[in-house]
Amino acid sequence: MASKLAAIVMAAGKGTRMKSERPKAITPLLGQPLTSYVLRALEQAGVEPIIVVVGHGAEEVQQALGDTYRYALQTEQLGTGHAVMQAMPHLPPDAAYVLVAAGDSPLVTPEVFRSLYEAARTTDSACVLATALLDDPTGYGRILRNEAGHVIGIVEEKDATPEQKAIHEVCTSFYCFRADALRDALPHLSNQNAQGEYYLTDVIGILAAQGARVTTWQSPDPTLLLGVNNRWELAQAGNALRMRILKQLCMDGITIIDPATTYIEPTVQIGHDTVIEPNTHLRGQTTIGANCTLGPDLYLQDCTVGDNCHLFRSHLVQARIHAEVSVGPFAHIRPGTVLHNGVRVGDFVEIKNVEIGEGTKVLHLTYLGDATIGKGTNIGAGTITCNYDGERKHRTVIGDGVFVGSHATLIAPVTIGDGAYIAAASPINQDVPPESLAIARSYQTVKAGWVRKRRESKHGAGGTEP
Repeated sequence: MASKLAAIVMAAGKGTRMKSERPKAITPLLGQPLTSYVLRALEQAGVEPIIVVVGHGAEEVQQALGDTYRYALQTEQLGTGHAVMQAMPHLPPDAAYVLVAAGDSPLVTPEVFRSLYEAARTTDSACVLATALLDDPTGYGRILRNEAGHVIGIVEEKDATPEQKAIHEVCTSFYCFRADALRDALPHLSNQNAQGEYYLTDVIGILAAQGARVTTWQSPDPTLLLGVNNRWELAQAGNALRMRILKQLCMDGITIIDPATTYIEPTVQIGHDTVIEPNTHLRGQTTIGANCTLGPDLYLQDCTVGDNCHLFRSHLVQARIHAEVSVGPFAHIRPGTVLHNGVRVGDFVEIKNVEIGEGTKVLHLTYLGDATIGKGTNIGAGTITCNYDGERKHRTVIGDGVFVGSHATLIAPVTIGDGAYIAAASPINQDVPPESLAIARSYQTVKAGWVRKRRESKHGAGGTEP
């Protein structure tokens, strides 16, 4: 897109109807700040620079959105027109056109911005504004036209007459202005209205009164332009975005069994021929390989998963999973875990900050924390690493080809050499040399007839307990 095209994004509002202490611009939506979707669409349309107007929680908003953009501060929220006034000094002198966008419209696409710019450029309009026809226009400014059908202004709902409220064509807060026309019109804004604010929408009436060309671009899909003003609208926008993501994944060669119960954030990458089963949640910076089966009932956040893996009914966070790994059901894989090729993790296993070598099996009722485990090792059911002494964490090292019997307790720091055997139910607190058997348990004692003798001593010969 032309280098002389800039953008202003309005993100200064508190968002009172969201009923939150958090600035509206950074309200989370599918793991991303609300306004980031607008910024990403502008970037994908090739717009630069982008000036973000911040106000309520300005520092927090800037930190969340990043340092890629220019920021203008609106210290008092005196309306959308006032917000744009704060941004104008940050425009480059050679900017010929300015896109103005609402920061709370996450469904907008790059095509919307390209269309507005092309319409402004080809018609030489002072402004092209995006409009939509809504069955229920409540809350939106109405487009006013004269008998010839030309736009003569916009009236906000609080200032509209009953006849004007009956208009279904609405302003969506997306514009493409010729920069010189916007600069000339802004000083003429007044705050003599129901809200005592400087409305950007009034610029349209000012331009029309000056005889400037004002045209409209009507979106073929009105939902692309809708804003988020409350939690219910946030939920609806999230659902629409989610379906957009899932559809694109399907087009890219991924199978989604049940879109209604699949939740995948826009930062997730998935390889071809992977199958996503119902109730799967993929969040954050997660990357999935090809030919995997994920789910049902799976949660992954900030994980890397290799090819040909099968993960189901489990919870994984900040883990690195190599190829041909199986995890589940009911496993909890915590940050810092690395599972190498062919590892199998089974039911009711918790792993934290552990690297497990190729082909090792951890199949039942086990806790492993702060450990390094070699290749081809078998960890028996009920095994735990005792990694915390009440003050510090300690590490367990288990070599290649080790057999750890069921219900073993490995008291760190401890090292078990390659090929060693750990007898079942052994508490191990000393290093075990390679190819050695470690047994640490008391001998079993059986006292025949003990129960009968105890009963007789309490109740007499032949007595019975009640």
